[in-house]
Amino acid sequence: MPAEPPPHAADRLDDDDYPAYTMGRAAEMIGATPGFLRAIGEARLITPLRSEGGHRRYSRYQLRIAARARELVDGGAPIEAACRIVILEDQLEEALRLNAELRRSTAGSAGGAGEGS
Repeated sequence: MPAEPPPHAADRLDDDDYPAYTMGRAAEMIGATPGFLRAIGEARLITPLRSEGGHRRYSRYQLRIAARARELVDGGAPIEAACRIVILEDQLEEALRLNAELRRSTAGSAGGAGEGS
């Protein structure tokens, strides 16, 4: 009878931040070379985790970022510019999310402010 994985092992499969992919597999998945992944790591766009043996490991979130950088580089952007664009896009997305969250909380508290007065 095969040993059952720990209960939390299956949760890792759904975790966007779990470093599940080797450099070779990650490069294959985004249609790039390991050199491209090293270059965006040197540009500090992503920082892969390291296995106990020192090998780079990538998460799905990091692969999405790397794939976007690859699109920009394929479109003619220098790698440094592509990395900066991806960082700014990520910051804009986070700012928009926080703004929407703030608007919802403000709208929720404003709706109840006039009650009982």
